[in-house]
Amino acid sequence: MVQQSYVNPAVLVIDMQVGLFHGGRIIHAAEQVLDNVKRVLVKAHAASVPVFAVRHTGPQGSPIEAGSANWQFMPELGIDMDRDTVFEKTRPSCFAGTDLLQQLRAKGIQELIICGLKTQYCIDSNCRAASELGFKVMLAEDAHSCNDTELLPASTIIAHHNATLNGLFVSLIKTEDLRF
Repeated sequence: MVQQSYVNPAVLVIDMQVGLFHGGRIIHAAEQVLDNVKRVLVKAHAASVPVFAVRHTGPQGSPIEAGSANWQFMPELGIDMDRDTVFEKTRPSCFAGTDLLQQLRAKGIQELIICGLKTQYCIDSNCRAASELGFKVMLAEDAHSCNDTELLPASTIIAHHNATLNGLFVSLIKTEDLRF
């Protein structure tokens, strides 16, 4: 077990929405990932670590349009609109077109623990963006996922991104090793 020391951390939960989780394509290791994201949130809440939960908002008429059932967070996560900071995005980066950066800076956040969906899109984009903005980024390596593509199985996509991002953009951490 690796003992971590955190300096003003926050958790960034990305796109853990009903329609992206239960949509037409099967999420790799779905129940394990859901359980691990939930563990990250339980640990953060117990330690009073701020949680920023973002959901992707599609255009009107899309499966994840604002207010639709598919747009909602996975209920198992217990995202609380009064306790957690909830916001929407329309692009892969949580920082593009939102006030996330200003909110993080206002709270003195220096480190981000990132988890959620989907590995090769929003997880990758936000790991890189947060690192470039000066945050120390930890990627919960067992708490993000995606679905198979025509070219690669999801397990390969996840392993590739964990390896590619590790070192230059993030430090990998297993959910079980996360200690606030």
